[in-house]
Amino acid sequence: MSSPTVYDVAEQSGVSIATVSRVYRNPDSVRASTRERVLAAGRELGYVPSGSARGLASRTTGVLGLYFPDIHDVVAESVPTDDDTELMLYSDQVIRGMERAARQHGYALLIAAAHEERTSEQLAELAGRVDGLALLAQTGIASEDLEVIARRLPVVMLAGDRDADHDHIEVANFDGQLELTRHLIADHRLRRLAFVGGPSDSPDGEARFRGFQAAHLEAGLPIPQRPDARGDLTQEAGRRAVEALLDRPGQRPQGLVLANDQMAVGALHALASHGIGVPGDMAVTGFDGIPLSRVVRPALTTVRQPMGRLGQEAVELLVARITDRQRGGAARVLPVTLMRRASCGCATP
Repeated sequence: MSSPTVYDVAEQSGVSIATVSRVYRNPDSVRASTRERVLAAGRELGYVPSGSARGLASRTTGVLGLYFPDIHDVVAESVPTDDDTELMLYSDQVIRGMERAARQHGYALLIAAAHEERTSEQLAELAGRVDGLALLAQTGIASEDLEVIARRLPVVMLAGDRDADHDHIEVANFDGQLELTRHLIADHRLRRLAFVGGPSDSPDGEARFRGFQAAHLEAGLPIPQRPDARGDLTQEAGRRAVEALLDRPGQRPQGLVLANDQMAVGALHALASHGIGVPGDMAVTGFDGIPLSRVVRPALTTVRQPMGRLGQEAVELLVARITDRQRGGAARVLPVTLMRRASCGCATP
């Protein structure tokens, strides 16, 4: 019988993998009720956080690492559901895909959620315990720290800006947002669209905004020069952004295009609290295709990206690089799929 993983604890306790990580690394940062639920699940499963790699004297550890941004969505994790998979967010899906692929290749997976105040220390600690390292975008890593790590072990960048010096995997953010916005303009005849973006330093979010702009250019509509609002990619950020948009003078937009699904779900809550019907009064769309997008009402029109496959491909590139450090750099762009659902006015299958 295989040892329980952090994913097993997250699934049983109904929280994200990032929350499980915080419970074991920085327990005071997690609410007491959530912390006890996670610890109880860990005790029941017999889960022990990985620490054995510290003492390994061999040159290999049999472990791959993932360093990812700690986008803590309190609202999403506090919503009770009948199915724990509904709570899985973007990073959870990537971790799940990477963990499964690592296991198939005979590796364990060690993960760490980025904390802004000690990024360098965290990264160095993680790098010292693994044979290869995947970095998810927006982790605040200084370029000099990354270069030091990359000289010691294989590194693959997931999402974010492409760097010719490192293996890189991303999804077709521009194409996906272009297709979605084109759908709103051409099929639903919407002309006043507002874009709610993520942080300005998010390459993926900026690529999505460029796709939004391109659809306007293609349709002969005025090209927006900047997002109408921004947020930190959580449900609460989406709710606040929409509240601010509704308070602005002038005509309301006919549709809201949000940079990810979590913010789009927050937008649905904000509109409902104002008595604004979706899609009758205003269309709403997201991006990512997390499980929650299917079960909110109305079901969310979104661009589904292959989050699990991102993790799987990361493992494939790391294993190949571990085997041959001299091989040429690889850059992969994974396709995305437009999911037409009720929140934009399409009938949900």
